[in-house]
Formats: sequence, C-alpha cells, structure tokens
Amino acid sequence: MASVHESLYFNPMMTNGVVHANVFGIKDWVTPYKIAVLVLLNEMGRTGEGAVSLMERRRLNQLLLPLLQGPDITLSKLYKLIEESCPQLANSVQIRIKLMAEGELKDMEQFFDDLSDSFSGTEPEVHKTSVVGLFLRHMILAYSKLSFSQVFKLYTALQQYFQNGEKKSVEDADMELTSREEGERKMEKEELDVSIREEEVSCSGPLSQKQAEFFLSQQASLLKNDETKALTPASLQKELNNLLKFNPDFAEAQAELALQEAIRIAQESNDHVCLQHCLSWLYVLGQKRSDSYVLLEHSVKKAVHFGLPYLASLGIQSLVQQRAFAGKTANKLMDALKDSDLLHWKHSLSELIDISIAQKTAIWRLYGRSTMALQQAQMLLSMNSLEAVNAGVQQNNTESFAVALCHLAELHAEQGCFAAASEVLKHLKERFPPNSQHAQLWMLCDQKIQFDRAMNDGKYHLADSLVTGITALNSIEGVYRKAIVLQAQNQMSEAHKLLQKLLIHCQKIRNTEMVISVLLSVAELYWRSSSPTIALPVLLQALALSKEYRLQYLASETVLNLAFAQLILGIPEQALSLLHMAIEPILADGAVLDKGRAMFLVAKCQVASAAAYDPPKKAEALEAAIENLNEAKNYFAKVDCKEQIRDVVYFQARLYHTLGKTQERNRCAMLFRQLHQELPSHGVPLINHL
Repeated sequence: MASVHESLYFNPMMTNGVVHANVFGIKDWVTPYKIAVLVLLNEMGRTGEGAVSLMERRRLNQLLLPLLQGPDITLSKLYKLIEESCPQLANSVQIRIKLMAEGELKDMEQFFDDLSDSFSGTEPEVHKTSVVGLFLRHMILAYSKLSFSQVFKLYTALQQYFQNGEKKSVEDADMELTSREEGERKMEKEELDVSIREEEVSCSGPLSQKQAEFFLSQQASLLKNDETKALTPASLQKELNNLLKFNPDFAEAQAELALQEAIRIAQESNDHVCLQHCLSWLYVLGQKRSDSYVLLEHSVKKAVHFGLPYLASLGIQSLVQQRAFAGKTANKLMDALKDSDLLHWKHSLSELIDISIAQKTAIWRLYGRSTMALQQAQMLLSMNSLEAVNAGVQQNNTESFAVALCHLAELHAEQGCFAAASEVLKHLKERFPPNSQHAQLWMLCDQKIQFDRAMNDGKYHLADSLVTGITALNSIEGVYRKAIVLQAQNQMSEAHKLLQKLLIHCQKIRNTEMVISVLLSVAELYWRSSSPTIALPVLLQALALSKEYRLQYLASETVLNLAFAQLILGIPEQALSLLHMAIEPILADGAVLDKGRAMFLVAKCQVASAAAYDPPKKAEALEAAIENLNEAKNYFAKVDCKEQIRDVVYFQARLYHTLGKTQERNRCAMLFRQLHQELPSHGVPLINHL
C-alpha cells in the first residue's frame, strides 16, 4: 500500500511519480475511501423515503459534507460514522463494498458505469451542480482518465482497504469475548493503536485540492479565533508536507510561492496596500538575513504612509525586539513602543495591546529590571477578564498572554514566593492544557523553577532528572543546566567540555544572554579549581558583552564574580569598592538568591579587609560583617538554599569565636553540624565559596 501512495496513487496527472495538478482541469482523484463514499451516496439514492426516517436522513446529510471535504479515513471509522447516523444504511454499504472487493475487477467498472445513471431522467437523483453532483462528476471523470494499469492498482488498493477494515472488525469482536479486565486493557491498547494508524493515514494518504483547501481554511479559522484548538506547529508542518507531496503546485501551502503569487497579482492590479502586506510577510520569511532590519524599517514607513496601523504596529514591535537584542538603550525602545501603543488605543487594536505589554515585560527582564517587568505583567492581567468571548472561544488564549504569565511565575519564584508562582502555573495549566498550542511555555517555566529549587536544596540528583525535560523543550537551556549540575557534583572536566561546546554554539547563533551566562559558569569553574587568574580574562569578556548589550543585571552579576576573584587574589579593598558599584542593582532588582550571595561576599570582603585593623576597629568591622551575614542568611532561607545557609553559619561561628562570643558561636556551630550532616560536601573550602 505504501508503494501505491508513493508512486501513482490513481492520479491521472502523474508522470514518473510526480503530480501534475489540473492538467485536465480535474481537482480530485479516486481513492478506495472515495469509492466507499460513492457507495454510500449510491445507497442513499436507492433507499426509498419510507425506509429511512427523516431524522436519520438529516443526520446523513450533515455527515456528508465532512466526508466529502475531509481527508481519507479508515473503512472501520467510516462504518462507525454511518452506523451512528443510520444503522440500516451502514449494513447495506458494508455488503456492497464486500461484494465489490471480493468479486472481480469488472464489478468496480460496472459500479462506475452505473454512477452516470444518477444524472439521467427528467427528475434525476442528483443535480449536476449540487455539492454531491460535482463530487460524483469529478470521480467519474477522474476514473475515466485512468489507464488499465492504474485501474488495476486502484482495485488492488480497494481490496487491501476492505481487508484492513474487516481485520479491525474481527479484532473488535474477539475483544468482546475476553474477560472484562483483560478486555478493558486490550481495548485501551487497540484504541491507541487505531488512533495512531488513523493519524498515519491522514499524514501519508493523498489530499485532493478541495480537501487541501478545506484543511487550510479550517486551520486558519482556528488560529484566528482559538489557537488552542488548532494543530501544533510541528503537526501542521507535517500535514502541509503531506499536502504538498500530492499537490506540489498548491501555492496556498508553501509560503514563498504564495507570496510570489500575491506580489505578482498586486503589481498587476497596482494594489499598494496588498504590496505592503506582502512586504511585511517578506520580512517574516527573511528574518535570518543580516539585512532584514532594512526591509523592516521600509515596511513600517510604507505602512504609516498607506494608513495601515495594524501592520505599522507589528513592524514597530518587531524592530523593538530586534534592537533589544542588538543592545539599544531601554528608553529608546520604550519610546518606540509608546508610539505603537498610541496606534493601538486609537484604532482599538486590543490584540496588539496584549503583545506590546508582553514585549515590555520581556524587555525589562532582559535588561534586569524585575520590578518593571512585574508591573507590566500584572497590568496585562488586570486588563483582561477570564470570560469567554463567545461559545467555544476563550479570550486571550494567545502566546502573549502565556508569555506574560510565565514571566510572572518566574519573577515570584525568584523572590522566594513559590506558593504564588504555583498559583500562576496552575492557572496556566488550566488555560493552556498540555496538548494545546502554547503549553510548552509553561512546561519549560515549571521545569526551570523545579530545577532551581532542587539545586538550592542540594538535591542534585533530582535536578539532574529534570534536565531531560528541560532539554526536550529548549535544548540550549537544557545543556546549560546539565553543566551546572555537573559542576555542583564536582565533575569539573565534564562540565568544562559541555560549557565550551555550548559557548561556541551560542556565539554562532548570537545568543548573547546565554553566552554571558556560560562565561560566568566557566569562570566559576576556574576559581573553584583554584585558578582565579585564568578566570579574570573570561570575566572581563563577560563584562564587556553585558555592557555592550546593556544587560545591566548580568553586568552586576559579572562584577560580583570579579570582586570574588579579587578577594581570592588577596586584594579585598579593591573587591569591596567593586561591590559598591554592583550591589545596588542586585538589591533593587535581583533574585533573592543573588541578593544573599552579594551580602555574603560583602561580609567576606569586610573580614578580609579588617585583618590589618587595630583591635577596636577590627571588632567593629567583624560586627558589621555578622550583620551582613544575618541578612544573607535571611535571603537564603527564603529560597530554602541550605547549602549557602551552611556556609554562612560556618563563617558566623568563626567570627563569633574571634569576638569571644561563645554562646552565639556554639549556636551557629550546632546549626552548621546539622546542615553539614544533611548536605553533601564538595571538597571546596567553605570560607572561599561564593
């Protein structure tokens, strides 16, 4: 059967396995499924009005349109659909197909000869211009164009189609004879197998031009009104590939061919508005080109000139996104988005308002301004209700809304508000079920939050098990987090190899944010391996990139690492001055864990600087360091970071011992012992660990 699909498949417009669509003006070709539909139509015509009730005939008429327009289905599925509408007719159709498939080739030829009688007489059974009449005429014409060898292949395929249907019916009957428990298990397995087979048929079988047009219009409607009910991008691409395999000249399904045709027609008609739409799509298809921004700028100017606010706004937002990754200042980007917002409110473009707010949320997070990002995400929530627009269509089941909610969940998790993050994720799961369009956004968000919590808690085996799920959703993020786990488990050489490969890949695809994160991890590997001098050039490279692209938060994090490297090299005074430059953005917009790390480092630098002080001043410096350590411990406790708390109390116990505070020292020592027994030790001096 597969060879038939891949070769001629009863299409008279095929030569050497290549479809030549509409050579004879025919938009359909004959398949075993369509023969079964023809048998159904023939039986409906032969059945008298009294034999079928009015309700049954109404159900059959409702069934016909999806059967004629939809893709081919299995014979068992077709029987089931007919039986649900009219059991008597289903039995007649089954008998007719059985006689034809188990008979001879001439039986199929006679069947097609008899179809022409449907149009004969003064009162024909079918009108030539009706939906059914057009389908019958297309099938008769397509069959008449087949050569003898093609007719023989068609009949062989019909026999195989019938045998597969009979085999399924026998399997269903056998299952009814088994025990209930065993039968239920087998039924579940069989239903799964059938659904897989039917999906394979829909993806590998032929689609006529009419079926293709129906499929595309259906998907376009779903994408416009309710994205959650449309096919996923991967499934849609698979269906489009199958569609183009049997209809290579169907321009509506290749984007570039369709665009070329649209440009040609627009130029012939001197339609500037249509040409502007084409220009916008030309940018979308050529985004990976280095000069695509020139095309986009031209598109925005033209859209404004021709009074097309929707296209102008989309163009502005695309420019903003492009320039954000190029390192433009936040004030210029927000000014541009303000201009697009004016268009949204003036023309009531509610969909683009949501996109703009989600874009602002992402930009503020990119630049490390979590407070502003939180404000934008909450603004989007406050603007939209949860009520349905109309029956079956849920408001704001869009990507922009999912993105904003994911940012909200991550921002709460960063501040240690895990209960609030869980509530946001719960809502995301309800609004975007696992098999829906944008479910992978919250899936990745959920996995990342779980990973961070496992790492904070010292449960590296659990974090490692989450890496697989993260990699499936985002390969770059998954590889990066795998390296973090290896590093935490003291597998330095493996972590270094993975980070180097990831660094090369991210530099190639210009993922600057990840490049900086990888450089920071590489530097950490060096100073954990007692090579702080090698880490310095890496950190300076990360700092230069973060400054160039105005990634303020990553720049502050890099400065923290530079300060720690200076502390290890024995120059704590310079490290402390560096910290004063970086700590304000960290405390204002940083994650709770980073706030704790910053305060811990400040305390270490204070202690190291106090070594040369006289006793009174030294005691004062150590007291200040203990206060900073308490603050760091409170931050770590918010995210349940036991490993860092262990390091803090160890350091506090040493300081209390120096100050002669025995009771406080013993309390910290006891807490350290409890945590040290609970957590694994990694062989890194606790006094030096950031």
